[in-house]
Amino acid sequence: MTSDLLAPLDLAFWNIESAEHPMHLGALGIFSARSPAAGAHAADLLAARAAAVPGLRMRIRDVWEPLALRRPLSFGGAAREPDPGFDPLHHVRLHAPADDFHAAAGRLMERPLERGRPPWEAHVLPGRDGASFAVLFKFHHALADGLRALTLAAAILDPVDTPAPRPRPAEPRRGGPPDLRRLPELLRGALSGAGRALDIGAGVALSTLDARSSPALTAEPSGTRRTAGAIVDLDDVHRIRKTEGGTVNDVLIAVVAGALRRWLDERGDGSEGLAPRALIPVSRRRPRTAQPPGNRLSGYLIRLPVGDPDPLGRLGAVRAAMDRNKDAGPDRGPGAVALLADHVPALGHRLGGPLFGQAARLWFDILVTSVPLPGIGLKLGGHPLTAVHPFAPLARGHALAVAVSTYRGRVHYGLIADAEAVPDLDRLARALPEEVETLLTACGP
Repeated sequence: MTSDLLAPLDLAFWNIESAEHPMHLGALGIFSARSPAAGAHAADLLAARAAAVPGLRMRIRDVWEPLALRRPLSFGGAAREPDPGFDPLHHVRLHAPADDFHAAAGRLMERPLERGRPPWEAHVLPGRDGASFAVLFKFHHALADGLRALTLAAAILDPVDTPAPRPRPAEPRRGGPPDLRRLPELLRGALSGAGRALDIGAGVALSTLDARSSPALTAEPSGTRRTAGAIVDLDDVHRIRKTEGGTVNDVLIAVVAGALRRWLDERGDGSEGLAPRALIPVSRRRPRTAQPPGNRLSGYLIRLPVGDPDPLGRLGAVRAAMDRNKDAGPDRGPGAVALLADHVPALGHRLGGPLFGQAARLWFDILVTSVPLPGIGLKLGGHPLTAVHPFAPLARGHALAVAVSTYRGRVHYGLIADAEAVPDLDRLARALPEEVETLLTACGP
């Protein structure tokens, strides 16, 4: 049986998880159905296809045995390995018909994945009207980032004509026989590396505490989840971009800022002077290369101009902030603090995991992430995918995260929140298309 050591950032996600803050990402795909039995048929297809996807058979195992000392810095880490008892029926589950897909998705997203099995699930939710069904995919962040999760999910949807990725070359084995005498040295190195990362992270956090955030975006963990979605026309987003400049992503982030302003004002919290820190993940995967498991991420950190009453002013501020980040590159600036994970030994991640999780609250206030989808139409059992809402994990102390995907000419926002802290998440979802209309009006005819 072969194993693949988790990269440092994967290991960080594995160790900062808690019962109240499970570290899985998700996507709620909604399919049109031609019969009431479509959901049951889809569940059978997913289970059958999952058995043939190697990446879905991989569990994560802690690395403690002395053999790990052949690669000393891996001691106390974790590795992916094939699960000899893999059964897709443990991962694909058919539920009773649902009236509200998002209500069901919220309850399912709050449940941590079972860590002794390959950390993913697919929940099939038949629509009570028989005209549609939904599939909620859940992948642990230690198993996959958004792009890798998309690849795994696509492998169990209907086949499409796309070139197969090139296989990942095997890493050469290094080192000699295990040396148990190095354990004290490893422990000192782990503590030192974790301490340096926490010091740098704290410095980044303090350097960004120069504007007011909102209590609505932070919360003590309740362990509950609520999801919501919104859809806007991609042509409208392009019209705004062509008029005001910047990128599609700049517009989509500015829409989030404007929607937050509307939502906070309507709930009575007030938006005056607010500029919450938004973490914008950036993929470090290279196009047209092998897609290894795990995460290849950095990030940008920007201030969302929620307190600016001018919609075009908000867009201009987002565009300028993103341009500054791009000029610096994804490996520099406060948003790249995730790259510190590469400098912490495996044992340091295990010892410092809870502290790293708590530090996220100091680092940023809200996550806004984009997960690209293929332009081709996706299907499951011949049933077309009509909408897909991605969901990001909620970091400790955070009440809300926003993810966005474009698919078939439409932009799909996926919102996930602590259900106790944000009981009015649907109102925020409605504010997103309202903000697009506001921007269109401000751009003129």
